[in-house]
Amino acid sequence: MATATQNTAPDQAQGSGDNGNPRKRKVMLFLLLILVILGGVGVWGWYEMYGRWNESTDDAYVNGNVVEITPLITGTVTSIGADDGDLVHEGQVLLEFDPADAQVNLQSAEANLAKAVRQVRGLYSNADAAKAQVAARQSDVQKAQDNFNRRRNLAAGGAISQEELSHARDDLSSAQSALNNAQQQLKSSSALVDDTQVSSHPDVMAAAANLRQAYLANARTTLIAPVTGYVAKRTVQLGQRIQPGTATMAVIPLDQVWIDANFKETQLRHVRIGQPVDITVDLYGGDVKYSGTIDSLGAGTGSAFALLPAQNATGNWIKIVQRVPVRIHVNADELAKHPLRIGLSTVVDVDLHDQSGPVLAQQPPQKASFSTQIYDRQLGEADQMIARLIHDNSAGVGKTAQR
Repeated sequence: MATATQNTAPDQAQGSGDNGNPRKRKVMLFLLLILVILGGVGVWGWYEMYGRWNESTDDAYVNGNVVEITPLITGTVTSIGADDGDLVHEGQVLLEFDPADAQVNLQSAEANLAKAVRQVRGLYSNADAAKAQVAARQSDVQKAQDNFNRRRNLAAGGAISQEELSHARDDLSSAQSALNNAQQQLKSSSALVDDTQVSSHPDVMAAAANLRQAYLANARTTLIAPVTGYVAKRTVQLGQRIQPGTATMAVIPLDQVWIDANFKETQLRHVRIGQPVDITVDLYGGDVKYSGTIDSLGAGTGSAFALLPAQNATGNWIKIVQRVPVRIHVNADELAKHPLRIGLSTVVDVDLHDQSGPVLAQQPPQKASFSTQIYDRQLGEADQMIARLIHDNSAGVGKTAQR
């Protein structure tokens, strides 16, 4: 009797457990459904509030200007003023060549300019002398004319012979010939100096151009930094014979870097110039964030401008999503606090709320994007030397030269 009671008890417990399982399953399925709905609502809310208003990519890198330092003349390197990683300022000496040949050519050009100025002064003096000669010959003609007129009147009255009148006529003819000769010489002399001054005379200008070229060649034996930045890619060595156009080193202005972000073509539907961008750099991690704006969108995909563009006409064609480069301007103040290097990996996040900007630039640049005036100084110094040489060799120029 006790055994039968014990056997029926587990059966009842098992039966009650079977009856409770469907109810638990319903509760679990209901909870799962609630979670799915909440997840869907969360995804929908994220997309509506954030997802559709932002585009992000980690295919983005720091880029900037790499200013190559290349010589304009042939020379032998005698001094190297900076090495990789050094900070150099605009106008600082980077390389020096052996200046001996250039200095000799410069001295020769200076002498030629001084000689040309003095020769031109001689031309002005010849023109002044020719003017004086014409005046003297005109006086002789007037005297001979007066003498001939008197003798002609006397010969008409029989006071003098016809022979004496003939001599007076010959003297007048000779004086007129001398005047004509002097006038021709004046024309020849004036043709060399008319409507010019010493500084604007063709001979002086040609000599000045040669001096300017020699001065620039001498100045270019010293290579200077066109911008302020950091030296990279130094390949030049002491004693090396350098040809024009040879890359010796580069100067990189790290305060002028930007971000080149390669977005998928499917991400660019709402991207516009001027939209704000949040930037994170792997170098600093999430602790440092940069702000920027979209500066421009590329005119083509990366594959279109590749060295070997894709040839889809071969038949072995597989459609892949193309990427378009987008240039992003980085806030200068943040860049000064946390400098970047060219080539660093970044992650960019574009805020798409403001879509009023253009897709492509609508106006050409109003001024040069990047420029330097460091080379203008050399030409200005050459002009100062030319003006000094002309002044020093122009003392005592006559009135004709001042016209």
